[in-house]
Amino acid sequence: MADLFATGIGGGLSSLLFVVLFLDVIMIFAVVFLERKNPSATLMWLFVLLIFPVVGITLYLLLSQNISRQRVYKLSREEIKVMTHSLDKQMEAMKSGEFTFARPEARRWSDLIKLNQVYGTSYFTQDNKIDIMTDGGHMFGELLRDIDNAKSSICVEFFILKNDPEGKRLIEVLTQKAAQGLDVKLLLDAVGSRGIWESTLSKYKEAGGEYAFFFKNKLRVINLRLNYRNHRKITVIDGQIGYIGGMNVGKEYLGKKKRFGYWRDTHLRIIGGAVNDLKARFLLDWRAAGGSAGTEEVREALYAIPKRGGEVGVQIVSCGPDSLREEVKRGFMKIITASTKNVYIQTPYFVPDAAILESLKMAAQSGVDVRLMIPCKPDHPFVYWATYWYAGELLKSGGRVFIYENGFIHAKTIVADGDVASVGSTNFDIRSFRLNFETNAFIYDGDVAGKLEAIYKNDISYCRELTYSEYKRRPLRIKFKESMSRLISDIL
Repeated sequence: MADLFATGIGGGLSSLLFVVLFLDVIMIFAVVFLERKNPSATLMWLFVLLIFPVVGITLYLLLSQNISRQRVYKLSREEIKVMTHSLDKQMEAMKSGEFTFARPEARRWSDLIKLNQVYGTSYFTQDNKIDIMTDGGHMFGELLRDIDNAKSSICVEFFILKNDPEGKRLIEVLTQKAAQGLDVKLLLDAVGSRGIWESTLSKYKEAGGEYAFFFKNKLRVINLRLNYRNHRKITVIDGQIGYIGGMNVGKEYLGKKKRFGYWRDTHLRIIGGAVNDLKARFLLDWRAAGGSAGTEEVREALYAIPKRGGEVGVQIVSCGPDSLREEVKRGFMKIITASTKNVYIQTPYFVPDAAILESLKMAAQSGVDVRLMIPCKPDHPFVYWATYWYAGELLKSGGRVFIYENGFIHAKTIVADGDVASVGSTNFDIRSFRLNFETNAFIYDGDVAGKLEAIYKNDISYCRELTYSEYKRRPLRIKFKESMSRLISDIL
């Protein structure tokens, strides 16, 4: 009997081992021959699958789906025509010299505008007014005020909406507007806003509000698209006022969480033609999450007559794992390589790929004043230590690194030469470039860029500069943490 039992166990283990090895071979074949990953990511996945097959298979299923092969955004030929008609006309006018730039900054950066047109399918508007908000309490107050004054429609999209007093306050205000008969849509990321349940939104739904979760779990516990998140933060009110930036909704974003202290972030309030592009972006995300948004609604969003705000030039550029083009990253690279005086970057996570890192190093070596501002405390430990490793690489080339010590800096900004900038949801890391759905506003205006530069210099007064000599003296345990974190940087 014991022999039969042992034989049964042995046979079961052999069968299980065969299944694991079979799946492992399939995964290795997929990584090498089917997935279009960069060489470093391919080697990392091969290492994990070969050395730790069970762990590797599990991680691969959860983290390494090829979203670029899936039609996340299904556009008809008519919709493609609607979305590119005005863009094609604008590009032709610029090519023939018939286009008039409202500001000399836009003319100077016309190559970047063209790049975003061709590569990011981004229309250039120059009738915008931009208000910069660097404090969560200020932003949340303005957002609630604009929502309360809405007359027809409200579209809200966040990566994180916390089930705390701040999150409940937003849901309460949206519920009130839905009850007044407004068209109210709330789009949340299923993982980032996992604290929000359908029961949390029951009164909102009863009042007539609509909601959707991006990449919602098909299984109750496991999310097979865990690694691909909608990281965008977009709000559009009455098709006239738009919000974009780095802030989510929760008590930490208002500086009410002791762990982080003061939360330093950057968000924009926009009035002008760029709001049309934000509305269209929202509608495409809404439809991808299962909401209803037809061709005519997209057309109306794109071709609505905007409320003129000013003369600030703006392009709304989006990227995501559904595309291999890394549109926002390309825009960053163009700013860095074309700058002649300075490049100032704020990001909570600095885990760049080789292209971005080399661009920054070349700029610094060419005499450009390259400055990087990062947090003094981690919210993701592996990312934090990988950030320090890459910051060290920048220091070696003559760049300057500042550690923000007045709480936590979450701003995602780049400003160069005092006349061009980008603000949005995109961090300077591989996750934002390749794995998350992101949206940024590229801004061509000396006044706005000048304000962002002044804000940056004011933030430096709350920073400690990390010098290269100090970095070289870091203890062995820090070097170990950095090296281990860098090894897995492609999936952080």
